[in-house]
Amino acid sequence: MSAESIWSKPLTERQKATLAGIAKRQKRADASEIDDSEIPALTDKQLTQFRRPPKKLVAVRLDADVFQWLQQYGAGYSTRINHVLRLVMSQGR
Repeated sequence: MSAESIWSKPLTERQKATLAGIAKRQKRADASEIDDSEIPALTDKQLTQFRRPPKKLVAVRLDADVFQWLQQYGAGYSTRINHVLRLVMSQGR
C-alpha cells in the first residue's frame, strides 16, 4: 500500500467520531483523560538538554551588502547570523 493511498482513503465513522472527541478535548484544554502515570520523570541530565547555551555579546563588522541581506528577512538578524555560523560550524569548516 502506498502512502498516497493511505492519505486519500476516507475515514470511517468511528475514526471521525474519535477525532471529533479529541478535537473537543483539545479545544477546552481538558487533559483529565490522559494517563501519564507510566511516563518516567525527566532526569537532570535530560533537562539540561533543553537549556540554551549562554549568549555572548559581541560586536561584529559586516559588509554593507551582507548586513542588508540579513535585514531583508525582517527582525532577528542577530539570531540569523548565529544560525548561519552554527550551520557552518556543524559542518566542520
